[in-house]
Amino acid sequence: MTGRVAELAELAEELPETAAIAGLDLGTKTIGVAISDLGRRMASPLKLIERKKFTLDVEALMALLGERQAAAIVIGLPLNMDGSEGPRAQATRAFVRNLLPKIDLPVAFWDERLSTVAVTRTLLEADTSRKRRAELVDKMAAAFILQGALDRLRKIEQDREDEADQPLGQT
Repeated sequence: MTGRVAELAELAEELPETAAIAGLDLGTKTIGVAISDLGRRMASPLKLIERKKFTLDVEALMALLGERQAAAIVIGLPLNMDGSEGPRAQATRAFVRNLLPKIDLPVAFWDERLSTVAVTRTLLEADTSRKRRAELVDKMAAAFILQGALDRLRKIEQDREDEADQPLGQT
């Protein structure tokens, strides 16, 4: 049992027609978890895992993903605004490196720049209390990350269908 890192285009080709994908927002204290519907149209916030030790975190995560029969994981990669990778991105990659031998799922990275900002703004606009925002922001950020990846997967699939519909010799 060994997972692997995959590009979204690979996932679009490999995943069964109906299967859920999990989205993760990896924080230093929590892991926000979101899940898609089986048709991979909509991401929903699922749970917030309080981080303890890596082994315990992975057990909690795998139990959750097993219950939901997730076929892949999309994890937010916190890039700097200039696109470079800083310490948080390196920590995310290290988490995934340690996770891969313990799972049998493909893992794709998704640029999560400004996801927490967007979610926080939405919660502020909804007049959510500070305490409630703290409870919701990471799992909603996971849903935001996953929704971006789902939208991109749908675009990849649509482009493939459009290409297949072209008469021979035309592109």
